[in-house]
Amino acid sequence: MSDENQILIPDSFLDLHRDRSRSRLRTPLAEVRDRYEVCEDLSQQLVAQAQHIHFDLGVAEVEVLMRIEAGLSGPDSVLSPEEGVWVSRRLAELLHWY
Repeated sequence: MSDENQILIPDSFLDLHRDRSRSRLRTPLAEVRDRYEVCEDLSQQLVAQAQHIHFDLGVAEVEVLMRIEAGLSGPDSVLSPEEGVWVSRRLAELLHWY
């Protein structure tokens, strides 16, 4: 089994790439896997930046997440708007900011 096939993609991310009935992927699985890796890596990398903005600059948790989501979902982003939302939610999960 190759390494890439061992990646467990959460349903919350798969749902971004499923059809309306949520029964089939609209996007090839290999591409979904690649997109997931980008989004997961980005959310992990944003932890320190979000903590800095919150603790050092005194910005509320919800405001930090809203700012990051806005930046990730903007027209110049390499992420889709849905992926930007997913990254910000994953970031909140990693930070335990529910």
